[in-house]
Amino acid sequence: MKKLNKILALALCLTMALSLAACGDGDNADNTAPSISGVADQAVEAGSEFDALAGVTATDAEDGDLTSMITVTSNPTLNFSNGKAVPEKAGSYELTYTVTDKGGEIAEAFATLTVTRQTGEAVEFLNLDFATAETDSHGWAANITENATATGELKDGAFVFDITDPGQGDSDIQLKKAGVAVKPADYKVKIWAKSTKETYAHILARDEGSDEWSTFGGAYNVKIGTAITPLELSFTVAEEGTAELILNLGKITPDAANNPDDTTPTDFTVTIDKIEIYEITGTQTEVPAYTADFADDSAVALSAGDGANGSASVAEGKGVFTIDNFPGEGGGVWSVKADLALTGVTIESGAKYYYKVTMTSANAQSGELLVESSTQADKARANFNGLSLPAGEETTVTQTFTAEAAVEDPVIRMQIGNPSDGVTNNTITVTAVEFGTLEGDLDTQKTIDAFGVSIAADANPNFLWTTYNGTDEDNDLGVGTIWTKDGVLSYRIDQGGNTDWHNKLIIGHGNNKLTLPADSYFTVEITGKATQPVSCGFFLNPMGGWDPRVSEGIDFTTEEQTFSFDTTDTLITDMDFEMLFQFGSNDLAAMGEVTVEISNITIYQRSLV
Repeated sequence: MKKLNKILALALCLTMALSLAACGDGDNADNTAPSISGVADQAVEAGSEFDALAGVTATDAEDGDLTSMITVTSNPTLNFSNGKAVPEKAGSYELTYTVTDKGGEIAEAFATLTVTRQTGEAVEFLNLDFATAETDSHGWAANITENATATGELKDGAFVFDITDPGQGDSDIQLKKAGVAVKPADYKVKIWAKSTKETYAHILARDEGSDEWSTFGGAYNVKIGTAITPLELSFTVAEEGTAELILNLGKITPDAANNPDDTTPTDFTVTIDKIEIYEITGTQTEVPAYTADFADDSAVALSAGDGANGSASVAEGKGVFTIDNFPGEGGGVWSVKADLALTGVTIESGAKYYYKVTMTSANAQSGELLVESSTQADKARANFNGLSLPAGEETTVTQTFTAEAAVEDPVIRMQIGNPSDGVTNNTITVTAVEFGTLEGDLDTQKTIDAFGVSIAADANPNFLWTTYNGTDEDNDLGVGTIWTKDGVLSYRIDQGGNTDWHNKLIIGHGNNKLTLPADSYFTVEITGKATQPVSCGFFLNPMGGWDPRVSEGIDFTTEEQTFSFDTTDTLITDMDFEMLFQFGSNDLAAMGEVTVEISNITIYQRSLV
């Protein structure tokens, strides 16, 4: 029996030994990899000491603090001693941080070191003076009779009517522009307005050449709501002459006999950001060049990156784009590209085209709708448009455009990498695509009378600011205005767009350029706040192309903050720049009115030694 017990004991030991040999040491079987924290991209001047380990730590669940075990290597090579190096050559260095725990598990982290050339001390290059700038009424003037108690004036980037008592009739409070030259053409007027209380307006185009008071046309009992919207008037002129455009804001009761309480209120404010005037002549005809039949998968394509995944297919004569998941941090609208083929189409620069795309989106989806090269993308782009699809509703997106570039392999490309709030996936089904040329002599001339854009820049080179909003080019969303007062530049967004180019504040434009000299680095300091927390992209971009020298994000809060950004490349020659604050997003579109207040923008220059 003792002999049998010994044999069993030996067998048990042999079994345990074989198990350990197969699995490794018991402690190592549960060993976890260490982690590295504090690694970030950095910049340093050539000839200066760089401490790669400053603020960097490593920890391990089993071994504790492994910070002292971190090693750093670079490509191109830098000679590190205790984590410190003195780079002598300007350029970009890719850093790899490595740590190994006692169990052999390895962790790595990566960063970029930008080494700039040696410079002198930073000096102030430009400090924008946000003095109160002159504004332009563009010929519009308020007319208020003694029957009404009201004021009408340019204020806070808009034409503002503060109305206590609207008077006895519609013409007791007016905004008027006389002497508008007209010719045989169709006209459309859009007045972008909002009111603190719902009210009514009449819009008239008076024929100044008539011996009696008569109009080319009018729009009556037009509602003005609390959100900014366009109040529209269309009319046709048969002979050359002049018109007086009139907005009546006095007392209006559309159905006085039956509903006298539905009338103009008291104690309210009407704000008008801009007035757009369209002159339309000629005719044009749509000539289809391509109509999708969705016969096979070649009609559609989808590419996804930055953590996003999806697919494109054809089913039952429809094109189907499926987004399984949207991009993670660092992704954006560009991360998912859904292409509709334009087989056999070649686009000529300067020619007129149109498209009609009918589709349904399972969830609300915004993004960009582009006509561009399938292979070269923005390097051969004919048209740029916004995209906004409601959830579950069939929508036909139409656009007419003059091609900005020649494209040999065009597609209609939807860039749809940004999800709506709470949405993790989506399906867009396209049922029809028509693309063609526009033939004829139709011509539309548009004039924008914007009450907030400074015109004083020609008189003072420090007044470099302007704004661009999506509706300026007839996109669906994007209305805002700017003004300066008491040393503060204010940008009020009355209607947010859902893409970042729908709401832009711009420093440096047209004849009032922001010119930066060669052989220097620059630091831009911005101090500002907002009436609501709002985020934007900030770019320092050369005019005439897209190659930002600063590309960062800014999160404005209700508390004033100062943000600082550095360039990392010098300029070969003096260059004209635009400083862009781009606000458009789904969150902004749902936010309502928000005003960004910037109290300081200072640019510092560090010239090369």
